[in-house]
Amino acid sequence: MAGGAGQDLAHGALTSLPNRVLFHEQLEQGLRQTRSGDQLAVLCLDLDHFKDINDSLGHPVGDALLKEVGRRLEATVGEQDTVARLGGDEFAVVQTGRSEEIAARSLAGRLVEVISAPYQIDDHQIVIGVSIGISLSPQDGSNPDELLKNADLALYRAKADGRGTYRFFETGMDARAQARRLLEMDLRAALQRDEFQVYYQPIREVASGRVVAFEALLRWNHPQRGLIAPISFIPLAEETGLIVHLGEFVLRSACTDAATWPDDVDVAVNLSPVQFKSPNLIASVTEALAASGLGARRLELEITESVLLQNSEATLTTLHELRAMGVRISLDDFGTGYSSLSYLRSFPFDKIKIDRSFVSELATREDSMAIIRAVTGLGRSLGIVTTAEGVENDAQLELLRREGCTQAQGYLFSKPRPASDVAMMLERPRLRASA
Repeated sequence: MAGGAGQDLAHGALTSLPNRVLFHEQLEQGLRQTRSGDQLAVLCLDLDHFKDINDSLGHPVGDALLKEVGRRLEATVGEQDTVARLGGDEFAVVQTGRSEEIAARSLAGRLVEVISAPYQIDDHQIVIGVSIGISLSPQDGSNPDELLKNADLALYRAKADGRGTYRFFETGMDARAQARRLLEMDLRAALQRDEFQVYYQPIREVASGRVVAFEALLRWNHPQRGLIAPISFIPLAEETGLIVHLGEFVLRSACTDAATWPDDVDVAVNLSPVQFKSPNLIASVTEALAASGLGARRLELEITESVLLQNSEATLTTLHELRAMGVRISLDDFGTGYSSLSYLRSFPFDKIKIDRSFVSELATREDSMAIIRAVTGLGRSLGIVTTAEGVENDAQLELLRREGCTQAQGYLFSKPRPASDVAMMLERPRLRASA
């Protein structure tokens, strides 16, 4: 498609690929040319975590990465296919021919593989992923707008299913997307209306039975739908960036509440990976401590392994800054990721929390018992506190006590309850100190 100024305007200056306007025209043309019985596929692509690259390595590296992605796309699609850059890190492909579902599935699989291969840009080796949504004509739409909208809905599903994959449009996705949009609007309004509340779940010392801390957990009190569980809104809050505001609310509330508790009772606050990337994190923690008067040593911040996967150097710098303030750092969901042991070498964590999935099967699976034994032994050797999550019965507690687990948390002691119930939870009788 070499040509004059008109075509230059229709192509992006960065990648030289057709832009959204030209892509729309070519999609229309493809639909007109498609013979009866033929199919046409639209693939919408979105680079996974591209913003992280831009933020950490700068826009010149991001631009060079987009150019290389464009080159890989053009080299992978068929001769009759059209590749376009719709804007930012969004790309699209029109694929024409017979049996397009099979061809589209094959192409999407190749694109995920090709785009996920490492890139060497300047002195940086960069690894990104791609999520792809696919719509087919005529069944998913007979005009460009409908096909693009449905491919976009399928793209959203691919992202929701864990990214780095592809999904075809299915009937009902539009209804789910509308429900999601309503939930997002509700979520934004809820922040303005103060519908969120922090609940607390006690963490007990296994040896003495006393409450040593409370974990702060967010609840949404919706005026029509009642109490909404975090699993229903936290992923959306992370995707929209609202988790940063919610996280700051939890941090402020937890520090303010904990300042009224006895001095030997701490508070644990979860940090979302999105929140951890916020440049305001250190300032937010500092302000929450200063405003509440809570001593930094009584605040424990819980992070998951996914935080450490983001950008190890910047992440470790932030963790060391928090530690220097006196705040304690806990590694949550320990044992569920790929590199937990290596992380214990990279940063001196104060606590490791054993994931509930191991605790729930303690009495029935020998491998769960072996993992608990290994983690508690590791904690003793490294001088790290171990906390078992999801303890629901005395048998589990007894096994954890026998293995030397330091702390325990779960429904055996209490469900998460509002701040007004903390005094009552502190007064509950201690656990037996020995078997």
